[in-house]
Amino acid sequence: MGINIDFAKRFAADLAVKQVLKYIEKSPEENFLHILDIAEKLVKRDNHKQAVQAMRENYEANPVIKQYIKKLSDIAPAYRDGLLMNFFVNAVILGIPYQYELSEELGTAVPWTILIDPTSACNLNCNGCWAGKYNKKDTLEFEVVDRVIVEAKKLGIYFIVLSGGEPTLYPYLFDIFRKHDDVGFMMYTNGTLIDDEFADKILEVGNVTPAISLEGFKNQTDQRRGEGTFAKIMDAMDRLSARGIIFGASVTATRDNVDTLFGDEFIDLMIEKGAIYMWSFHYIPIGRNPDFNLMLKPEQRYNLADRVTDLRNNKPLFVMDFWNDGTFSQGCIAGGRRYFHINAKGEAEPCAFAHFSVDNVKEKSLKEILHNPLFKAYQKRQPFSANLMCPCPIIDNPQALRDIVEESSALPTHEGVREIFAAENAERLDLISNEWHCISQKIHDKRMGIEKSREGNF
Repeated sequence: MGINIDFAKRFAADLAVKQVLKYIEKSPEENFLHILDIAEKLVKRDNHKQAVQAMRENYEANPVIKQYIKKLSDIAPAYRDGLLMNFFVNAVILGIPYQYELSEELGTAVPWTILIDPTSACNLNCNGCWAGKYNKKDTLEFEVVDRVIVEAKKLGIYFIVLSGGEPTLYPYLFDIFRKHDDVGFMMYTNGTLIDDEFADKILEVGNVTPAISLEGFKNQTDQRRGEGTFAKIMDAMDRLSARGIIFGASVTATRDNVDTLFGDEFIDLMIEKGAIYMWSFHYIPIGRNPDFNLMLKPEQRYNLADRVTDLRNNKPLFVMDFWNDGTFSQGCIAGGRRYFHINAKGEAEPCAFAHFSVDNVKEKSLKEILHNPLFKAYQKRQPFSANLMCPCPIIDNPQALRDIVEESSALPTHEGVREIFAAENAERLDLISNEWHCISQKIHDKRMGIEKSREGNF
């Protein structure tokens, strides 16, 4: 299972860790409350204890959660011993308290995860790709990725996310997974290269979960990603499900596909295919051929906030909406606060969508990078708004990003990045963000328990 035993002993008794494993292996749905009992003893922070208690209450009240937990019975043993242990024990229960402790010592935030692009190479050419303007020839050497993860673990970071480009094209991908078997990995992938051999190798390592990108059903996915892509994705999901591999879907919501992506038919298809989670990104006008007309309308985003809540209560699929979940994350998590992005050139960017940098991991250690002026400029402004439904400095608080870049003297990491600051684009973002601030306040107040009547509703 690859657990760093020395690290674990600092925070929890071996007996407790082994008991959790036993419960997971035997019957997770029958033993879930026992697992929560152990988790409540292991967690150190008050908000984590409250989260465990909330999970207990929800589990007893909501039958959908019991259906979701039952899915763990179908997960391969390698994933129960590998990914789940790495994620919940190393990355969450043990890692997070250590990160907060270390952040006080270092005088800067220590993130929970790092998003790394091992390569910018990709076998597709999707219109509107957020990474579409990076040089496709950029690839990080094995030694660089390896060193970054070694340094990350010393900071208590045991969850690493990979993107690109297309990470399945990285020649040292499984070398990284095997060497760092105490780390939980998630990999954003287009899924088209996951054949039987590749799926077998994923099962063998047991510590990586693919998050497969798609735009909806066949017509929408193939229109953006190329003819035949949807069929390849469906085949890849079947291969992963048959092997008991934990995987999910990754979707980008636009004003054209949002109703499809969050409709019952598509959600039920993802559940049928065996997806455990679905990550939702809102379209951001960056990368290849940015199009402001694809951005969600404020009323669509408002409706999406309610729809995701409804899905969580009624469908056995965990859905995360990174923008509309700002009330749960206490605003933006980027800029090193809880995560940052390393592109395939090694440049440390505050976010996958904010393509500016002042440092490169090929030249500096992670500790040095965490102190850089770009991240400091981010963190001193977080949250960017008291309305936590407006977490993003790109689409929700665009003036914040302009100020951050100017203050830190950050440079764009590829051609065309500064177009988002152009007068016409800046004006459009300001109008969109101002409208969203107004209509989203009611959601914020309701979620935060603020008793105050607001005008305007969709």
